Amino acid sequence: MPEAAPPADSTPPRKTPPNPPAEQPTPPTAGAGTPADTADAPIATPSTAEGEEAAAAKPEPASADAAISADEEESAGADAPPAPRGWRARYPGVGRGVTLTVTSLAALLVLFALLMPNDPDRFRPAVFLRLPVEAIFGAAVLMVLPRTLRLITAVLAGLSLGAMTVLNLLDLGFNEFLGRGFNVVLDWVLFDDARTYLEDSMGKAGAVGVVVAVIVLVIAVFALMALSVVRLANLLARHSGRATRATLVAGTVWVACSALGVQFAGVQFAARSTAGAVQNRVDRVQATLKDEAEFAKIAKKDTFAKTPPDQLVPDLRGKDVIFAFIESYGRSAIEDPVMAPGVDATLDDKTAELTEAGYAAKSGWLTSATYGGSSWLGHSTFLSGLWISNQARYRTVTAGEHLTLTGAFQRTGDWRTVGIMPGVQKSWPEASFYGLDNVYDSRELGYKGPKFSWSTMPDQYALSAYQRLEHGKKRDKPLMSEIILTSSHQPWAPIPKTIPWDEVGDGSVYKDIQKEGKKASDVFYDSTKVKEEYGKSIQYSVTSLIDYVVKYGDKNTVLVFLGDHQPLARVSGDHANRDVPVSIVAHDKSVLDKIDDWGWTDGIKPDHTAPVWRMDSFRDRFLTAYGSTPHP
Repeated sequence: MPEAAPPADSTPPRKTPPNPPAEQPTPPTAGAGTPADTADAPIATPSTAEGEEAAAAKPEPASADAAISADEEESAGADAPPAPRGWRARYPGVGRGVTLTVTSLAALLVLFALLMPNDPDRFRPAVFLRLPVEAIFGAAVLMVLPRTLRLITAVLAGLSLGAMTVLNLLDLGFNEFLGRGFNVVLDWVLFDDARTYLEDSMGKAGAVGVVVAVIVLVIAVFALMALSVVRLANLLARHSGRATRATLVAGTVWVACSALGVQFAGVQFAARSTAGAVQNRVDRVQATLKDEAEFAKIAKKDTFAKTPPDQLVPDLRGKDVIFAFIESYGRSAIEDPVMAPGVDATLDDKTAELTEAGYAAKSGWLTSATYGGSSWLGHSTFLSGLWISNQARYRTVTAGEHLTLTGAFQRTGDWRTVGIMPGVQKSWPEASFYGLDNVYDSRELGYKGPKFSWSTMPDQYALSAYQRLEHGKKRDKPLMSEIILTSSHQPWAPIPKTIPWDEVGDGSVYKDIQKEGKKASDVFYDSTKVKEEYGKSIQYSVTSLIDYVVKYGDKNTVLVFLGDHQPLARVSGDHANRDVPVSIVAHDKSVLDKIDDWGWTDGIKPDHTAPVWRMDSFRDRFLTAYGSTPHP
């Protein structure tokens, strides 16, 4: 029987070569006209033929590096960069240069963000020549992630680096102006104050321009950082073999340098700045939240909370008491070699004038709870007897009923209590906390002249208005006054000049004086000029205040005046202390006899060796010295 034919699809068809030859070679023959005997010849199956064909088509790699490159290209897959088009195709050399430049800038930007210090003192080249562990770890993570997850992770990492960069920039600014880092819990409210300060100093248009520039800068930082990390992540994926080797080498070097404590130019080479900064911020947030809870308990305790009114400051009955704060009047004004000569001469001259007018004075030092700004923290610390070092504490204490120094006078019922606040330009609910019967802010002092930079009016005008509105009027009670003098507020240009008191009027006379003054832009950024002008502003404020006492004071006048904080670091110097001068001036010598045991210096210039107290200790010392009886 004939053998059954196999199924039609049991044998795979032979592939036709893509370019078959025109003629097939003639098989060899055994003899003329006789077909060749092929019984012993091997027959190539279709699969064998395909294997030989594939082997012939795939060249062997020339070297191990070539093999790795081929593997990298295969593993990169969709991560491979698109083929050059447009101008890149026409100018491949320029295209490669642009690509290399952009990639290098992305790497430098990321390294800058990872190594950037948040303290101006640490900004030096050696800091940016370190090896950050965060870069090594980030590269290792990005290389093992699939494309989509890698892209998401790179974007989030870039945005996180952008946030860290912005926070570091804020730290730099806060350290420069306030002598401390930025508090991510409490300090957001200060941006509105900063905007108001810019508007007052530069005008509305200038302030808007600065705000817009800052917003654009912040957006650019986030966008560029995210794009940079994405670009580097794709580069790692395209060259995974070499990137893996480099990451392993960098990790080994980091571990070795960290273990051996290797330093470069005095800086630890193995860096972990970002991890440390993140931990530091977390610790500060936790400390802030804990501090709020603890301070709320402290604020409820008060040595004089239940003291009967008739047992508060009985030794000052019948006296007109003035508590005056001079903006930014710090120890550096008296001791810095640039400012001290002029300021010290003014203090000596005014001490002599007070003596000639029948007054005496004693002075010491207080350590302020703030530095460079946030004056209200210094005011509240001095008057409440509590250490008000941040905005949360300020909100807590002003929302409560803790007795203030000014409030003690109001509680007695024997004084009329008023506030002269030329720096207040909107509603000020804290007036009730401070125990003030009436507050005159910048809108109620009747000033018709120009502003002097941030200050709404010259100190001499504010004191003249106080005389006109309160002190110079007939009344059936003595006055207790809180006066905030603002002419020595940064940027210390232009500065007013003292003029005869009968010429002050409604302030219109200051228009020409303001025009003749220096511009803030010509002073604030010059380290020497800014010190000189700051010193002159202190001289002006002290002169205005003492001249007022000499002219309008009497035998019942008692003046307590002090600085609220040191000026910013550009003026007071890096790492300056927080000490401010404080003085008590009185015509009645018995007033000063009460504080003989304080060890203060005679006159309104405290000696370098005079006692230094924390500012929050003054309230209890003052109340006790003038006869107040503690009743917790």
